[in-house]
Amino acid sequence: MAKAPRGTNASGNGKWLTSITQIEPNRVLLRGYPVDELMGRVGFGEAIHVALTGELPSPSIGLLVEAMLVSFIDHGATPPSTLAARHAASTGSSLRGCVAAGILAFGRHHGGDTLACRERLDEGLALMREGQPLQDAAKAIVTQMIAADDLPPPGYGHRVHTKDPRAARLLQMAHELEVDGVYTQMLRAIEHALRSNAELEDRSLPINIDGAIAAICGDIGFPPEVADALLLISRVPGLAAHALEEQRREPPMRTINPSTHAYDGPAERRLPARRK
Repeated sequence: MAKAPRGTNASGNGKWLTSITQIEPNRVLLRGYPVDELMGRVGFGEAIHVALTGELPSPSIGLLVEAMLVSFIDHGATPPSTLAARHAASTGSSLRGCVAAGILAFGRHHGGDTLACRERLDEGLALMREGQPLQDAAKAIVTQMIAADDLPPPGYGHRVHTKDPRAARLLQMAHELEVDGVYTQMLRAIEHALRSNAELEDRSLPINIDGAIAAICGDIGFPPEVADALLLISRVPGLAAHALEEQRREPPMRTINPSTHAYDGPAERRLPARRK
């Protein structure tokens, strides 16, 4: 990731420096790439990779970034971030205000599991570097989480799914694209250790989408804060959709009870075999 050393952000002529975007008459460069050349040639996920890391990703990494963005696009009507956006919309706030309210609702307990899971994976990999075998390191992490009452563990289990279809698809893609590595191995080893632990035999704790993204971001070399940025970016369309629906379909200043909502959108449908 392109990053200037601390203490080198002065140009010598009193100006502070940025390496992200250069704007000149008739020219806009993103990390050195002309934006008009990127348009129509790279996907939004690839452009986000350029903005956040400074480099154009390989086709495989680009596909995974796109898939991660899609996987997080919306989590339904019940999460605090969605409710915050809808409540703001109900007051008559602008769309940008509604989306901002939703983004501000993310915190350690909502939207923080990806970072927390990455920390557990890093701890497990540190134990391996000290000489512990993979399975022993995973068991040690599980023992640590049980002792700290860190349950359900970040990256595992789901209040709705017994098998998160998004996590399964993302891990499958990473394997097919040959970019899964030590982080994914540790993620799966911890899942096995959770499943085989006698204290947790009555709990279903499969890998969820937060865990899959934490591991894959680690395997492709993303710092933890970049994975967190992807979460925020990916949720903006979903928050905007909920705010717009609230404004179009519901009366203002209503009491929003998440437990009483019902879905009336299209029935399940499939993508066409070939898209033009």
